[in-house]
Amino acid sequence: MKELVGGCDCGNITFTIVSALDTRSINPRACDCDFCVKHGAAYFSDANGQLKVRVKDQTNLSEYHQGSGIATFLVCKQCGVLVGGCYESNNQLYAAVNSRSVSREVHFGLDVVASPKVLTDDEKTQRWRDLWFSHVEIDYESDSLE
Repeated sequence: MKELVGGCDCGNITFTIVSALDTRSINPRACDCDFCVKHGAAYFSDANGQLKVRVKDQTNLSEYHQGSGIATFLVCKQCGVLVGGCYESNNQLYAAVNSRSVSREVHFGLDVVASPKVLTDDEKTQRWRDLWFSHVEIDYESDSLE
């Protein structure tokens, strides 16, 4: 098992991934929706891996719902980096990270285009449950009500 780290540019959103996958053999999925194309996003996930996200200041976290509105995209309000997306089903959180937000020392294979907009909502969510991290934890270090 390897540990990978990453996050947004200013450090407000950070994450740690534990995965047995060889990142050089992974082809991140470059979503072709307008939102992801404009952010240059290409997603990485490991259904058997673990993802822990830490948010230092929740007031600087934007949880954006795009397209069908089913997934929540995590974007830092301070530096503008799209860190990843998540989806909850039956109290189970699934997530994928933007490979561009993983530490630069990590190298992936070539991106492949993914077209979720041609899928039905049921097909999308099944795909996410099959491919995305299913061992996901999001910790908020500060409460936005403080």
